[in-house]
Amino acid sequence: MNERPIIAVDAMGGDFGPSVVVPGAVEAARLHDLHIQLVGDTPKLEVELNKLDLKDVHYDIVQADDVVHMNEKPSDILRRKKNASIQVACRLVKDGAADAVVSAGHSGATVACGMFIMGRLPGVERPALAALLPTEKDPVVVLDAGANVDCRPYHLFQFGLMGDAFARDLLSYPSPRVSLLSIGEEEGKGNSQVKEAYELLKMAQNLNFVGNAEGRDIFTGDLDVVVCDGFVGNVVVKMSEGLASSLVRMLKKVFTTGVLPALGGMLAKGAFKKFASTIDYAEYGGAPLLGLQGLAIVCHGRSSSLAMTNAIKMGGTFVRKGTNSHLAETILANEELTRFSRAI
Repeated sequence: MNERPIIAVDAMGGDFGPSVVVPGAVEAARLHDLHIQLVGDTPKLEVELNKLDLKDVHYDIVQADDVVHMNEKPSDILRRKKNASIQVACRLVKDGAADAVVSAGHSGATVACGMFIMGRLPGVERPALAALLPTEKDPVVVLDAGANVDCRPYHLFQFGLMGDAFARDLLSYPSPRVSLLSIGEEEGKGNSQVKEAYELLKMAQNLNFVGNAEGRDIFTGDLDVVVCDGFVGNVVVKMSEGLASSLVRMLKKVFTTGVLPALGGMLAKGAFKKFASTIDYAEYGGAPLLGLQGLAIVCHGRSSSLAMTNAIKMGGTFVRKGTNSHLAETILANEELTRFSRAI
């Protein structure tokens, strides 16, 4: 483990490219004592770097000739764009030149490159995207958030194990409450996939499994990890983002219609700002793809500089805490249950 974590940043990714990614990466390096490798078109990156104070910032530029576009298929990108910035960044991790990669670009390409270039940790069946969602109390980890649409029970089982390790290290939860998303809280509810995963999670070593959870339970703050397949998880995350945005717009509309509501809105301005900050995905940075040889963090395409800073900070914390080692230990400690379920 490096004393100063090295984070490869796909500087060409995202809706705004280097103009947002580079300042966010530089700020992360300065604030959190990280070494960043900016991967992309060197002249364009230098233009943005020349606008910034680079004193005491540890960074390199790694040339990448190609850029991934949102309409391209991940499989095509893997085969045909060997010099795309996300491919180059993932190879840096694979070759040991970096510890983690962060990208706000094509999420499918980031997941595909992470899985097929960086590779999986020993014992991990499928890497999973772990999304952080705000709750009434502390953030909750939802996984898988979209990397695996079709899952078997032992995949869900491993997602629970990985979510537990992530919540312990990155969120400092001493004994994360792990739940399985279903259509009812009672044992025995759900489809065959969920029922079988439930039995496996019950038998896991050193896992605080609290049973099934319904969708309404996610935001109470009484759960720390919510396990589901990638199809359901992606719907949950995107619905949550949409609901949060709609709530902000509805509140603005309520407090800008008429004199008295407008006055009330002015008095409650501080509370509204706090609420907006709580539900802003920029506060969490991105969704880590857990289970890789290294780490890939998938950021929102519309990520701001703050979001990039926080995502890169998360990567540094992941490396410093040795989370991959803890995750691998947890997976291997429960290997017999995984093997048993796979054989059924």
